[in-house]
Amino acid sequence: MNRKLTLIIALQTLLIITLFWVLVFYGKDEYESYKRGTEEAIISPSLVKEEHGINMVTLPIAVQQNSDIKTSSLQPSQHQGVITSYGTVISIDGLIDLKSRYQAAIADASVISASSASQHTEYQRLKTLNADDKNVSDRAVAEAYANVQSNQARITASEATANSIRETMRQQWGDLLTQLALKSTTSILKSNEVLLQILLPLNSPEPTANSTVQINIANTNQAAGISATYIARSTNTDASLPGTTYFYRARDKALRVGMRVQASYKTADSANKKDSKKVSNGVIIPNSAVVWYGGKAWVYVKQSTNQFIRKPITTDNEVSDGWFNQDTLEANEEVVTSGAQLLLSEEFKSEIKNENKD
Repeated sequence: MNRKLTLIIALQTLLIITLFWVLVFYGKDEYESYKRGTEEAIISPSLVKEEHGINMVTLPIAVQQNSDIKTSSLQPSQHQGVITSYGTVISIDGLIDLKSRYQAAIADASVISASSASQHTEYQRLKTLNADDKNVSDRAVAEAYANVQSNQARITASEATANSIRETMRQQWGDLLTQLALKSTTSILKSNEVLLQILLPLNSPEPTANSTVQINIANTNQAAGISATYIARSTNTDASLPGTTYFYRARDKALRVGMRVQASYKTADSANKKDSKKVSNGVIIPNSAVVWYGGKAWVYVKQSTNQFIRKPITTDNEVSDGWFNQDTLEANEEVVTSGAQLLLSEEFKSEIKNENKD
């Protein structure tokens, strides 16, 4: 019985050892096959080659057709510089309040002045009678004189108050806006116009009299711009952004106090009239041609039938159907307008393979 059990155990052990070596043998073949396949994938020809420090993506025509890669020729274009900034519709309640207080002080001074004139006449009459053998008492003359002096002091005080209010208006709102506000016919104090404070960049030209900017309510799909007319330089600043603030007026029912607006105007509105018709020559880059990488905008330019390179573009001058560029690209160059993202993926897929190879 013991011999039979020992034999069975020995056979099982032999079978296990045999199976182990069979697995090792076939596993080695599979591993070597996988390794050869990986090496072949790494050393297979890449679609991207570096020439003079620039990646050149090469795609056969058949691949371009299957991937729906299309190009368009850039057309020459002209562009007039536009300055864009932001502003706010501001309340004029403070200006109206100061105007009311100023007018009240002036009116008070006028009333007192009218009363003072009659009292001064009365004082002169009493003074004459007193000189004529004391027909009125000295006390009556003294009281009349005191009334004249009191009224004169009240007039002086009212005028000083009015001047102080006017100076406050000038400091808070500027000379020109103060003058406009003190005119009863000024439309800026009526409901048909609003006051805007618009911040322009530090390097932008000083607005000229009656020059205009186009404003749009920020964060809306407003199609048509609203014309705003320049009034004067603002005495206040916007602490959140660098630049110079200016007062503008605009007439539109959609504008409400506190609204943020986006303002833009062409450089033709600058004070330098020599530059009023200056335009730049360049091309329009279609929206569909632009891909974003590393926080920058790029396009793929067709170099030959099956070769493309990536070039950076600027996005400083946005137009209705893309971006205006000068110097970077030239008219009649072909850019990829369909499939640019695929080319970008292929370009960086190649870089990943090269890193794995290293």
